[in-house]
Amino acid sequence: MLVGILSDTHRNKVNMDKAIEKIKKCDLVFHLGDNYEDIDYIKRIYKGKIIGVCGNCDTTKKLSKEAVYKLKGHTIFLTHGDCYRVKLNTFNLKYRAMEIGANIVLYGHSHMSFIEKDGDILFINPGSVGEPIDRNPSIAIMEINENNIECKIISI
Repeated sequence: MLVGILSDTHRNKVNMDKAIEKIKKCDLVFHLGDNYEDIDYIKRIYKGKIIGVCGNCDTTKKLSKEAVYKLKGHTIFLTHGDCYRVKLNTFNLKYRAMEIGANIVLYGHSHMSFIEKDGDILFINPGSVGEPIDRNPSIAIMEINENNIECKIISI
């Protein structure tokens, strides 16, 4: 199964259009917050399922701050990351993942892409579509099945 991971789109429609081109073949897309309205923009073209969480710039009550999603035998923890101080490190995320039994953590907020395995937990930050710190907008694509997870950062 192919999964697209986006975060911090920040209403940047030019870059969202580029991201949509990269996720068209994905079976599922996760949007990790900032801005939740962008999910509706993405749905104009991408017709698959999109699951989103709120970011620190989002004011809606329609989405929660975090979610847990089961997929192909894996437990995925989704959060924007602002409540876990991810700009410093992933320690708080790791402890939360352990509490809920997640082996994959998807988060954003730092506007910097990051993939790292810490013990049995895979951490993925796709970077920012709309306002990347390194001026390199990016997303992540994850291929997942019962036995294997492969993920890569894709520049857009």
